[in-house]
Amino acid sequence: MALSAATTEAPEQTSFWALTLGGIGVVFGDIGTSPLYAFREAVAGAAGGAPASRVLVLGVLSLILWALLIVVTAKYVLLLLRADNNGEGGTLSLMALGRRALGRRSLFLLVLGVIGASMFIGDSMITPAISVLSAIEGLKIAAPALEHYVVPLTVLVLVLLFGVQSHGTAIVARFFGPVMLVWFATLAAMGAMHIMDDPSVLAAINPWYAAQFLASHGTIGLVTLGAVFLAVTGGEALYADLGHFGRRPIQTAWLGFVLPALLINYFGQGALVLSNPAALENPFYKMVPEALVLPLTLMATAATVIASQAVITGAFSLISQAVQLGLLPRFEVRYTSETNAGQIYLPRVNALLLIGVLLLVLLFQTSSRLASAYGIAVSTTMVVDGIMGFVVIWKLWRWNWPAAALVIVPLVLVDAMFFSANLLKLLDGAWVPLLFGLSMAVVIWTWRRGVALLMVKSRRAEVPLDDLIGSLEKHPPHIVKGTAVFLTADAEFVPPALLHNLKHNKVLHEHNVILTIETVHTPRVDAADRIRLVKVSEKFSKVALRFGFMETPNVPKALVLARKLGWEFDIMSTSFFVSRRSLKPAAQSGMWRWQTKLFVALAKSANDATDYFQIPTGRVVEVGAQVTI
Repeated sequence: MALSAATTEAPEQTSFWALTLGGIGVVFGDIGTSPLYAFREAVAGAAGGAPASRVLVLGVLSLILWALLIVVTAKYVLLLLRADNNGEGGTLSLMALGRRALGRRSLFLLVLGVIGASMFIGDSMITPAISVLSAIEGLKIAAPALEHYVVPLTVLVLVLLFGVQSHGTAIVARFFGPVMLVWFATLAAMGAMHIMDDPSVLAAINPWYAAQFLASHGTIGLVTLGAVFLAVTGGEALYADLGHFGRRPIQTAWLGFVLPALLINYFGQGALVLSNPAALENPFYKMVPEALVLPLTLMATAATVIASQAVITGAFSLISQAVQLGLLPRFEVRYTSETNAGQIYLPRVNALLLIGVLLLVLLFQTSSRLASAYGIAVSTTMVVDGIMGFVVIWKLWRWNWPAAALVIVPLVLVDAMFFSANLLKLLDGAWVPLLFGLSMAVVIWTWRRGVALLMVKSRRAEVPLDDLIGSLEKHPPHIVKGTAVFLTADAEFVPPALLHNLKHNKVLHEHNVILTIETVHTPRVDAADRIRLVKVSEKFSKVALRFGFMETPNVPKALVLARKLGWEFDIMSTSFFVSRRSLKPAAQSGMWRWQTKLFVALAKSANDATDYFQIPTGRVVEVGAQVTI
C-alpha cells in the first residue's frame, strides 16, 4: 500500500514543482529585474546629487521592504490569488467575477476593467523598454568606451525579441525557469556578499524608518515613494498568471524563494552604498568585481528579455480576452503551438507594441529617465484591482461589508498613495502611459458605442424569425439539399444573409441553422455546456454556441458536439452564410464625427469572421451590404 501511495503521489509532486519552476520563469520576470534600477532611482532621486545619508538609505530600504510585503504579498499573494474566475486571474477576470457576483451588468465595473486593461497594455510597452535598457547599461561600467552603443544595442535586442514572436515561445519558454532560477540565486548571492559591508542596514526591517522618512521629507518623500514603487511593478502579474500555474505554486515560489532573494539583494545594495557612497552611480553592477560585470550584464539582459517576453505574451492574452468580451474588434490570431491553444500571436498588436517600445527607448535614452514614465500604469491597475476585489469579497465571498472594507480599504489606500506619488512625475514622463491608456479607453468606448448603435439600427429593419418561418410554410420556395448555417447576433430575428439568399437566389436549404455565438463571463466553458440546440420547425433550428472569454472560438469543432443532440453535422454538406457589412459615416449619428470615423476604421481593420471562428473558407458564402452609421 505504501508503494502504491508513493506511486500515485509522485506525479502530483512532480507537476507541482514543475509549475513552481515555470512560475519562477514567467510570473516573476518583471518584478525580478527591478533590482537593476529601483533602489538606485529611489535613493538617487531623494539625495538630489548629494551623498546618500544613512537615514535616507534606511528609509528607502524600509519602504521597499514593506511595499513588497503589503502590496505584493498581502494583497496579491495571500488575498487576490483566492479570487479566481474558474482558475483564471487578471483584471478582466476580476471584472467578470465582480459582474457575476452582482448578478447584473455593472457599468462601474466595466469602466474599471477597461481602465485596468488599458493601463496593462501601456505597461506592456514600458516594461521591455526599461528592463532591457537598464540591463545593457551595464556596459557603461564593464566597457565605458561602449556607452554610445547602449541605445543601439537595446533597439537591436528589442527588434529581435519582437521579431521571434511569430515563431512562438514554446522553445524559449523551456529555458525561462532555469535561467530565472539562476538569476534569483545570483541576486541573493550578490546581496549576501555585501550585507556585511554594513550590517546595521538590517535595521530597515523596522517600519519606523519608512514612516520617519515620509514624515520628515515632505514632497521629496512622496516623490521617492513613486521611485520605490518600481520595486513592486510586476506584482500584478502574480494574479494575471494564476490560470497558467495555479495558486499554490505561485505562493510557494514567491514566499519561499523570490521574495527572500529580492530582499537580500536590496539590503545588499543598501549596505554597499552606506559603506561606499560612490557606488550609488549603479549599485547593482557595483556589487560584483569589474571582471564579472560583463557576464552579469549578459545574464541581466537574458533575464530582462524573459521578463519582456512574459509581458508581451500577457498583452496578447489580454487583447484576446478583450475581443472575446466585445471590448475591441477582432484581431488576427495565429496559433504558434499545435498542442497549447494559449500560445497565440497577434501580428498587428505585436507591431504596435514594438513601435511603442522603440519610441520610448529613443525618446528617453536612459533607464533613469524612463523610470519617470514607469509606475503610473501599474499603480492604476493595482488601484482598480483593489476596488473590484472589494466587490468580490463583499458580494461573492459573502463577507459583511465592514469586514470586507477593513481588509481591502487599507490595501487600496496604500495603492492610492503610490498612484499619487507617480502622478507627481506626470511632466517627467508619466504622461506617456496615461496618454496611451486614455487612447485605449477611447478606442474601447468608441467600439462598444458603435456596435450598440449599429445593433439598434439593424434591429429596425429586422424581421422576426417566427414570422418568416410562417410565411415560408405558406409559400415555400425552391428547396435544395444540404445544410445552411447563418451566423447572427440575435436568433429571434432573421439574419440578413438569410433574407439576401431568399431574395436573390430564391432557394431554401433542407436544413437551416440560425447560429449565435455567445461569450460568457467565465474563462472557459465545459463541453457539456458548449452547445444548445432548439428545433423550431421542420426546416429550421436554433443553435447557440458558448465560449469562455479566454477561449478561441472554433465553430466547426464545437458543432461536432451537436451530433449528441440529434444533428448529424457534416462539414462537407454544410454551407456557412456570413453577412459582411460595409460601413459608411452617416450625416447624423449618435457619435461625434471623429468617433464615427474611428469606429468605421476599426470595423474595417477587424479580422474576417470566417478566420476568427476558424470556418473553412471553402464552405463560406459571404453576403455584402452597405450600412451607414
